[in-house]
Amino acid sequence: MTNLVTNLAGAVEEYGDNTAIGFQGSETSYEEFWGQTGAFATALEKRGLGEGDRVALYLPNVPPFLIAFHGTLRAGGVVVPMNPQYKSREIGHLLGDSEAKVVVALADLVPFVNEVKDETAVEHVVSIGGEADGASTLEEFLEPGDPDVADRDDDDVAVQPYTSGTTGQPKGVQLTHSNLASNANAASKLIPDGIRPDDKQLGVLPLFHIYGMTVVMNTALFNGAAFYPMPEWDAQDAVSLVEDEALTIVHGVPAMYNDVINQPNAEEFDLSSVRLCGVGGSGIPVEVLRRFEELYEPKVYEGYGLTETSPITHFNSPLDGRRVGSVGKTVPGVDSKVVDADFEEVSPVEEGPIDEEEADLREITGEIVVAGPNVMKGYYGLPEANEEAFTEEGGRRWFHTGDIGYKDEDGFFYVVDREKHMIVTGGYNVYPREVEELLFEHEDVADAAVAGIPDERRGETVKAFIVRTPDGDVTEDEIKEYCLTNLAEYKHPREVEFVDELPRTTTGKVQKFKLREAEGDA
Repeated sequence: MTNLVTNLAGAVEEYGDNTAIGFQGSETSYEEFWGQTGAFATALEKRGLGEGDRVALYLPNVPPFLIAFHGTLRAGGVVVPMNPQYKSREIGHLLGDSEAKVVVALADLVPFVNEVKDETAVEHVVSIGGEADGASTLEEFLEPGDPDVADRDDDDVAVQPYTSGTTGQPKGVQLTHSNLASNANAASKLIPDGIRPDDKQLGVLPLFHIYGMTVVMNTALFNGAAFYPMPEWDAQDAVSLVEDEALTIVHGVPAMYNDVINQPNAEEFDLSSVRLCGVGGSGIPVEVLRRFEELYEPKVYEGYGLTETSPITHFNSPLDGRRVGSVGKTVPGVDSKVVDADFEEVSPVEEGPIDEEEADLREITGEIVVAGPNVMKGYYGLPEANEEAFTEEGGRRWFHTGDIGYKDEDGFFYVVDREKHMIVTGGYNVYPREVEELLFEHEDVADAAVAGIPDERRGETVKAFIVRTPDGDVTEDEIKEYCLTNLAEYKHPREVEFVDELPRTTTGKVQKFKLREAEGDA
């Protein structure tokens, strides 16, 4: 028997007076925070809710997210995190599919809940940050109490996030207490001395997303460290928080690091208190990493994972050294390999990263599959999707990531691109990331994305969407010539469009389907 929140209970017992949460100038100790989770768990129990009941969190990174998250687990419930950028149509699917009975929402978002409430199992709505029609405030909802932590089996579901739904409706990912506990424990030990009680972690990655939830929030709170949530990303505000509070650990997605180095006063930032910068969510362009490390003291360590794997499966740990361009080695306790279409393991290259211009990627790449205690129980109520997602082989249950990559003989893995992002032009395979890496090296390019668009003769052709630097004046013809000089002819963008910004998710991933949709409307 276990419960993910027992990890927090252990930290409370050992570090009760330490700061658990620092938010906008106020601090909450571990003892105070534990009391708040007890009041939330008691509130659920008094309303007849408990083991297995779903509680949806429709919030940005604010302290009530942490209270409701751990309070729900303490009562034996299941957390359903929802993107606060979603509107009624999107949350309607999540609430209906998960059968959540409670929604904790920002006051401004409560109207979206009310629009779909009658079509769902929702019984209680809790408003954060003000009053809202049809909802209780958090203060009204909470009940005094110090309940025991509910007993849950290792295989019981603790959190049910939803995939982004780039193909069809979002799927509920069933992550168990064991999945999340094992991954938080593994992530805590990937840096020198592990996560320490004197660490201070920046919490700007969205908590509804598994990266922010496990690798940042849970590793901090399970080890007595201080967690500093930020409700929204702003490069200047984030750096100011790091400087003012002497934060020691920073995690972000590539777009955040790119945003920092493109600030007009980037050279004035002081990040000397930081002992580790982690990056994930998508591959960081090597040029962005290089520029960041030229400006600041901490190095950036790239990792890799998915919602379905709790998330982290690979990391360039400082303990093992790092290889720029790689997502790192498989983390302890997890297994991974690169397989072909027949599920045969692809032989590793001698040492990566390889020169993708000279190598035949079809010979050295395959799909990355993973197995381990961090891999999800399965998609909620979707037996056919589960059958497609897993392969039973060698007594193991291997999860198909959908990512194309290769590995080298030293055990470092390299992600070439998402299988669904690959562009097939005139019979040749083009991986957008390779073209994007080159574009980031151009001094006039602040941000870039590459996607395939329809082409009558070639089937698809390569198009680049580029955000210029503030002083940049590069032209379309100059970009094409630059790419032709450095890439095979079939890989160069035949179309270039300059945009003010790229459409991104709250976790920094470029929404390439929106770029294609815009192209179709043009």
